[in-house]
Amino acid sequence: MGSTGSIGTSVLKVVDEFRDRFAIVGLAAGRSTDLLAEQIIKFRPKVVSVAHRKLASRLKSLLPKWCKTEILTGIEGCATVATLDQANLVVSAIQGSQGLMPTYSAIKAGKDIALATKEILVMAGELLIKEAKKNNGTILPIDSEHSAIFQAISGHKKGDVKKVILTASGGPFLHYPVKDLASVTPEEALMHPKWQMGRKVSIDSASLMNKGLEAIEAHWLFNISMDNIEIIIHPQSIIHSMVEYVDGTIIAQLSTPDMRIPIAYALSYPERLKVQVPPVNFIETGKLTFLKPDYEKFPCIKLAYEAMDSGGTMPIVLNAADEVAVACFLEGRIRFIEIPTIIRKTMESHKVMPIKDMEEIQNTDRWARHEAEALIRKINRS
Repeated sequence: MGSTGSIGTSVLKVVDEFRDRFAIVGLAAGRSTDLLAEQIIKFRPKVVSVAHRKLASRLKSLLPKWCKTEILTGIEGCATVATLDQANLVVSAIQGSQGLMPTYSAIKAGKDIALATKEILVMAGELLIKEAKKNNGTILPIDSEHSAIFQAISGHKKGDVKKVILTASGGPFLHYPVKDLASVTPEEALMHPKWQMGRKVSIDSASLMNKGLEAIEAHWLFNISMDNIEIIIHPQSIIHSMVEYVDGTIIAQLSTPDMRIPIAYALSYPERLKVQVPPVNFIETGKLTFLKPDYEKFPCIKLAYEAMDSGGTMPIVLNAADEVAVACFLEGRIRFIEIPTIIRKTMESHKVMPIKDMEEIQNTDRWARHEAEALIRKINRS
């Protein structure tokens, strides 16, 4: 799910490299019909899904007559792809909150999930983890940081873990003075120094909101208190995360910053594949450095921790407001420094409720988006 995005295309590169191990039975994408057509011709899935009927018609026109792939549409089509009987692993890589319902459908169907969409755990972590356990499914992390924690924690008792240390590159504005952030452009914010990523996650990395969302994801994936999740800046992006144990031992996972490594591990777990990625050259790399995050410059990290401290529906509001604010920044409607302002004000307007079910999650998500949009319109009028 999300086959035409940055993670999805990397997943298919790994699959293509190991055709003896993997077969694609379904693909789900949004609007990138040209790329999806190429993927269908190459991997011959039984079923695919796109956003709506017009795109399905265009996709069909791009395919050769011999192609028998069934084309579905909308959330229902995506959910059908996610629950195919032939699939034993579903890669969840749809950007943001749009991946929630299809992934929930896959988990309810008892599928193992390779998860690259942190937002769905931010929104519905407790519900999704409970459902996975109920249906004997496994959630394997694809994010490099969570894959690193997963590898460093494997084989150890949970009670021996003291804390998790998430590393962050610091993004493109790590060394910018705070005053200069008021004038940065979307193009500058999208220029991540280490990773090639989608537009939304690139902006989240520039604001360090991505790291706040990853802390919440780590909480749900590994059942670790937010108080025991530390974030540090590591500009080289060689150490992808670390786990500190009660005896003072720290185990770190290191590798070249290339998403094919954690993707391959999620696809093949518990085995390891011989992925064609150059190893770290420590002589050329030289120093590995670490910095404390500047919370004045990057307040989004604290907002994520505050949302979890409030609990209930507040992380849903955090995520929805962030998605709206990032989209508006990319459209030129707000400035980069106004992203955390919109998120904070939306959170301040919210009355926290306990999460009862998926309907409650969706209602809260809609409310937060409406509230964030109203705040942005107010900014634009002033």
